[in-house]
Amino acid sequence: MDNKLILIILAILLPPIAVFMKAGAGLQLIINIVLCLFFYIPGIIHALWLALK
Repeated sequence: MDNKLILIILAILLPPIAVFMKAGAGLQLIINIVLCLFFYIPGIIHALWLALK
């Protein structure tokens, strides 16, 4: 439970870090970085989706 809470907090503050901790360096991380570069909110939503999945 503590790990999921940390992931949720990181997903809100620093989405790419949360995605990296959950999925590692791969396609999901690249998708999240692109989403964060264009718009910050979709990056947060994507990171939360991965953290809660």
